[in-house]
Amino acid sequence: MRLWHVTEGGGPPLLLLHGWGLHAGVWEPLLPALYERFAITRIELPGHGESAPPASARLADWAEAVLAVAPPRAHWLGWSLGGLVAQQAALLAPERIERLSLVASTPRFVQDADWACAMPRATFEQFAAALGDDMPGTLRRFLALQVRGAEHARDTLRTLDAALARRPAAVPAGLEAGLALLLESDLRADWARLSAPLRLLLGQRDTLVPAALAEAVPALRGDASVRVLAGAGHAPFLSHQAAFLEWLADD
Repeated sequence: MRLWHVTEGGGPPLLLLHGWGLHAGVWEPLLPALYERFAITRIELPGHGESAPPASARLADWAEAVLAVAPPRAHWLGWSLGGLVAQQAALLAPERIERLSLVASTPRFVQDADWACAMPRATFEQFAAALGDDMPGTLRRFLALQVRGAEHARDTLRTLDAALARRPAAVPAGLEAGLALLLESDLRADWARLSAPLRLLLGQRDTLVPAALAEAVPALRGDASVRVLAGAGHAPFLSHQAAFLEWLADD
């Protein structure tokens, strides 16, 4: 899979992976501040932005495609679905990941009998079913869900809408495969094999990745660092930029 990617700035390498339905443009409001500290690599996931459609809906294939264009070794930061891909990459090539930072991401996005800190499977299935009938409308509803109940919700939604318009929209194959990854992937048992330092930033009011995940993390990975950002929803790096940058700088 041919993935769009670009590296800009100077300093230690930081790789950014966006979430489902979006693209590398979502990071643009943060780039001036990030360029002061890092050499930023932005990669667009399969079927998103200008990247080629996915050849499969296997998480390992997506992670390998990202690794093929990633720096030799970097701090990886993944938001939502991008965080899931980053986790898989860290399992496949631990020597390539210096640090793993997950923003509003989780090893398991849907609820199970033993996993309540996630969304009901039916919610994701509804999005999947609606894609074929109204892809723009489905994306709009997903963006609205990301800010529901959060501080600065209207401003954050406008920022997400503007980001979405900056680059080519995701293609149906990318959206469908990405939803399949969110529905079926379960890396909880694999967290014990992660060798890179692991940090999570969660939104207190996130409706997609509930803040209750913070209570489940120690059982999966006792040395993981977790911060819950008060008032934030699913896109804390946009709604609470100063707090996000402070967290990122806190090595």
